[in-house]
Amino acid sequence: MTARDLLAGFERYPLTFGPSPIERLDRLTAHAGGKVEIWAKREDCNSGLAFGGNKVRKLEYIVPDAIASGADTLVSIGGVQSNHTRQVAAVAAKIGMKCRLVQEAWVPHEDAVYDRVGNPMLSRIMGADVRLTDDGFDIGIRKSWEDALADVEASGGRPYGIPAGASVHKYGGLGFVGFAEEVRAQEAELGVRFDYVVVCTVTGSTHAGMVAGFKPDGRAANVIGIDASFTLDQTRAQVLDIARRTADLIGVGDIADSDVTLLDGYAHPAYGVPNAGTLAAIRTAARTEGMLTDPVYEGKSMDGMLDLIAKGYFPAGSKVLYAHLGGAPALNGYGYTFRNG
Repeated sequence: MTARDLLAGFERYPLTFGPSPIERLDRLTAHAGGKVEIWAKREDCNSGLAFGGNKVRKLEYIVPDAIASGADTLVSIGGVQSNHTRQVAAVAAKIGMKCRLVQEAWVPHEDAVYDRVGNPMLSRIMGADVRLTDDGFDIGIRKSWEDALADVEASGGRPYGIPAGASVHKYGGLGFVGFAEEVRAQEAELGVRFDYVVVCTVTGSTHAGMVAGFKPDGRAANVIGIDASFTLDQTRAQVLDIARRTADLIGVGDIADSDVTLLDGYAHPAYGVPNAGTLAAIRTAARTEGMLTDPVYEGKSMDGMLDLIAKGYFPAGSKVLYAHLGGAPALNGYGYTFRNG
């Protein structure tokens, strides 16, 4: 049974170009010693909507429910440099809805233009009503988001709520069940089979959808989540919950605790704050492959993947698929950090 069969009962609103491309990263492979083949699935190239990204894939399965609800305003939340809220703003523009975004102060980072460039700038250009708050980081349901929903309704609007990362939405994991099906089809075309998938994990539904999607072919535990939340236990519990709810929806059986692999050690000192390994990994990917990763998500998962390769975590000859989730616009918020490249 394939994931496409399992998703056949769910309505999808097409927002992506089609399957996101997979490429072999030859220079990065050589840089990492050549014992492991590194490939990338480029979710950053998956759509024409404001630079795309992994949340566009999720929103394809959420938009039909939003339209059916009679809503006129998408209401979502994230940190100041949230990739998710930028993608919600783009989708709202595409389908002709208004958009209210709550941008919380999740990242203890001070750059002179942090809240005026990158993702929030793009969201404003697309017409979103962007509201900044001083609330700190948390991956759960946020009061500021609930207040925004109530405010839109009190003003005569018809809100449709999309939680942070689209993660705890009832359909939040479906998009990355589709990711797993795409990988299987692309493996057949390329004549390869990936032994591991490396993904950044924060609010959880990207990782969780992969777990449910790869469960039928026995690869759930080989989805290697690199924690970037710095709230490891809470994040692991949320991934498990979303994976189990998604598996129930698509009928792939029980998800065991052991199906979720989530590794720590790369998220410090805080969510959204790069460490030396993050910065080195960003520069390495850029200077070997011209592939831009960011300080919040991909820089940390890239650091994790390269460190695991160096430590021999992956057996020699393994084919490792790196999931590039599309966070590069956030680099603009870290201009001082990268002032010299």
